[in-house]
Amino acid sequence: MKRRSLPVVATVAATAALLLTACGSGEGESSDTDKIAGADTGESSASAPASPSASADVSRPDLSLPDDVKEVFEDWKTGDATKDAVLADAGHSMTAVTRAITDGETESPALSFYYKGEALAGAAKWVQTFVDHDATITGTTRYYAPTVDLSGKTTAAVTLCADESKAFNKFRKTNKVDRSAPSDNSYVYYVSRLEQNSKGIWVTSKVISKRGNEKCIP
Repeated sequence: MKRRSLPVVATVAATAALLLTACGSGEGESSDTDKIAGADTGESSASAPASPSASADVSRPDLSLPDDVKEVFEDWKTGDATKDAVLADAGHSMTAVTRAITDGETESPALSFYYKGEALAGAAKWVQTFVDHDATITGTTRYYAPTVDLSGKTTAAVTLCADESKAFNKFRKTNKVDRSAPSDNSYVYYVSRLEQNSKGIWVTSKVISKRGNEKCIP
């Protein structure tokens, strides 16, 4: 799922504001040189915390991952109940894509639970890239430096960084792992628009990402 890149000149505040007001636009097309990594989506060794604002009787999809796929969420709580609910579901949306990749399932129930509209179409397209190459992922993805910007009661923008330097492609038939050397492109900056649905779930409706963004490179 090659998500549309952020303009290099965009600031966090300006981009978040754009997502809070935009209706949404198409995702960028992936090129042959793009890494087919479990790195544009996340995993969870300890899954992001359950959203406190969601109804307790909501049945959520299984987000468990294979033993060799881990996800770490750093500083994922702000102390504000609403923002923590948004961050929790933003984290779940990342893990949902990873679950779909490891299952090789473009119509994963986890995707349609945590994504909608163009973001859902983009997520399914990214998963299809792995299916087409008979590939999955292995290793650990670290998510860090999250921010939340609320707009009213049901819309939010989230920014975060992903460290994919320890996440790798694995090919199903041979179990061969492509252990590419880490580079600036191992770090991904995300900006997402989330909307709270009638069940209290914060669903991702738009995602923009940029590999090698200076905001995330250590």
